[in-house]
Amino acid sequence: MGDFSAATKNLKTIKEEIHEMSKTGLPIFGICLGLQLLFRKSEEGEGEGLGLLEGRNLQLPNSVKVPHMGWNTICILAQNKLLEGLEDEPYFYFAHSYYPAPVDKSIVCAETNYGVTFSSVIAQKNICGTQFHPEKSGKQGLKILENLFNFVKR
Repeated sequence: MGDFSAATKNLKTIKEEIHEMSKTGLPIFGICLGLQLLFRKSEEGEGEGLGLLEGRNLQLPNSVKVPHMGWNTICILAQNKLLEGLEDEPYFYFAHSYYPAPVDKSIVCAETNYGVTFSSVIAQKNICGTQFHPEKSGKQGLKILENLFNFVKR
């Protein structure tokens, strides 16, 4: 958890290395702010994210309580290695005020509705992420982390 602008400052020293690693096919997985940093820009503030995915991060609408904190479901749109073995519309734990809006909608594997429908799982080749926190999401979150582990060890 954190702030996009502050995180981009910390990324400057390793940004080039992450770009090079992404080209090798090494899996890159972002959680919450980590997912948002895969994009270049955010309404949250100044700074430049990694730009590994095209799009930007938008603020949740004022019509809902922000930050979005608590349990919510995801609607799986496209099967992906991360989502294998999950039940229909599983619950995950969210803690965020911004969400990713990718240019290429085909990379969106799951969406969540909270005042607006937003991308909650994104995957493009070896780059993927979740807007929710699988590490705080019980059995379903553990399944995602297990799936990630199995993908990495291949």
